[in-house]
Parts: sequence; structure tokens; C-alpha cells
Amino acid sequence: MRIIIALDIIDGKCVRLSRGDFNTRKTYNEDPLEVAKQIEASGLKYLHLVDLDAAKDGSSTNLASVRAIVEAVNVPCE
Repeated sequence: MRIIIALDIIDGKCVRLSRGDFNTRKTYNEDPLEVAKQIEASGLKYLHLVDLDAAKDGSSTNLASVRAIVEAVNVPCE
């Protein structure tokens, strides 16, 4: 079985939404790069990055965070 963790980012922070509702946003970590490194260290082999600001309004607010993650980890990111 292949497990792919999704890392959702809003305003440069790791979040979760309930049923895709932006009003239910819960921040669980301030540093997406730190979380990505933890995911990699746990042995998972894939990472799915979701820029929710871009999904919602087309902004590129999180581009630097996404780029930093892709450059820092040694697992495939999508």
C-alpha cells in the first residue's frame, strides 16, 4: 500500500479544514518545512503539497514555502 501524506498550507502555516470549509481552519504547525522534514524522517516516501490560498483565490502566497519544502526533502512531492 502506498501512503501519501497531504500537507495543506494557508498563510504559510500547516492547517486542516473540515470538509473543505475554510471557516473551519485549524492550524497545527507554524512551519511547513519542519513538518515536511518530520514526515520524511518518519519513513514515508511521498508528500502531497496543497497551497490552499492558491486553490481558493489564485494567490501565490505560499510559493516560497512550497519551494523550500521541495528543495529540502528527498522524497517526491506533488
